[in-house]
Amino acid sequence: MSALKSKSLLVKRILLFLSFSGSLLLLGGCWDRVEINDLAIVTAAAIDEKGANRVELSLQIFVPKSMGGQGQGQGGGGGGEKTVVISESGTNLADALSKLQMDFPRQIFWGQCKVFIFGEKLARTGIYEHLDFLLRHPQPRERGYMFVSKGKAKNVLELQTTLEPYSGEAVREMTNIGTVLKVTMQDLDEMLTGFSQAAALPYIRVATEKMEIKKPYKYTKFIGAAVFRKDRMVGALPQKETRGLLWLKNAVKEYTVTARPRGEKREVSFTPRSVHVSLDPKIRNKQWEMIVKVKTDGMLIQNQTKLDLYNPKDLKLVEQAYEADIKQRVEAATRKIQHDLKADINNFAEEFHRKYPRQWKQVENRWEEVFPTVKVHVQVDANIRRQGNINEPEKTREGVRNE
Repeated sequence: MSALKSKSLLVKRILLFLSFSGSLLLLGGCWDRVEINDLAIVTAAAIDEKGANRVELSLQIFVPKSMGGQGQGQGGGGGGEKTVVISESGTNLADALSKLQMDFPRQIFWGQCKVFIFGEKLARTGIYEHLDFLLRHPQPRERGYMFVSKGKAKNVLELQTTLEPYSGEAVREMTNIGTVLKVTMQDLDEMLTGFSQAAALPYIRVATEKMEIKKPYKYTKFIGAAVFRKDRMVGALPQKETRGLLWLKNAVKEYTVTARPRGEKREVSFTPRSVHVSLDPKIRNKQWEMIVKVKTDGMLIQNQTKLDLYNPKDLKLVEQAYEADIKQRVEAATRKIQHDLKADINNFAEEFHRKYPRQWKQVENRWEEVFPTVKVHVQVDANIRRQGNINEPEKTREGVRNE
């Protein structure tokens, strides 16, 4: 019995050893790893037209050695120190990227690219084939932010910045503040392939600030919204109308509304604390209508009038001025979008399709003709919930100080 037990124990040990050895063969280890020292990390990308049927791809590459050898007291430094911009042209983005990789000593890595900028000239000829490449490639982030540049997009990447380490990060941070449109790659794809087949992207340009003592410096300035019908840019919304578009898209975040109440010579300023926008489509007697309902609660941040907001009558005047300003902005944006640009960037099509699927089928193929005829009714309900830390209006406090 002991001999059989010994033999059985030996067999078990051999089998255990073989199974353990076999599992080692299945462990791939890191044979195909790519060290970070071998990567060229892309922080931002610019896509421009380069002659007939050619595209120029510019990549802002992070420079790792720029992180070493600096004292704690140093600031962000210039974009040229933190990054380098490399460019190449090709018949398409894939061709341009392959040429860039051939001449670059590191493997180009898109995983950290958070900013994609189309040059206006290219945007007006069509962007979907370039968007197709970015969506198919496994590395670019679908959460990366999309922009259109007035002039060459490459010029934005080459800017030197002061507060941020490089220009791509500066553009992204300005978008995160919430005063301009925020559109990701995924958002753009959904808009262009949706029922309306229209989109709006943040519109930027390189501006120059004149200084009295120091030499002028260049910076990135948001100038409105670039509007697309299908995949081509057809025009732009100025900043004022873009503010109205932010209300329509329920995208108001850090924003100040300044209005003049009826009968007053000075203004009051508010900051919206909560915003809710709803779209209610109607078809009445063959007339297509859209009721835009805006409900917002705001906080008073400055009162230059003699009105006392603890007086219900004065409070009502101020709230009416608040409502009138919002309504005027939304209506101005809607007129520009419907009658000048004729691009349904508010996605009214989706709302009509959802509520009236049968009627939608009848106009689906000619929505570009029907959209400008849709009557838009804007209803605003604005309330002042907080009045700041000072109770008296400015003029009352001035009278106290002068006594």
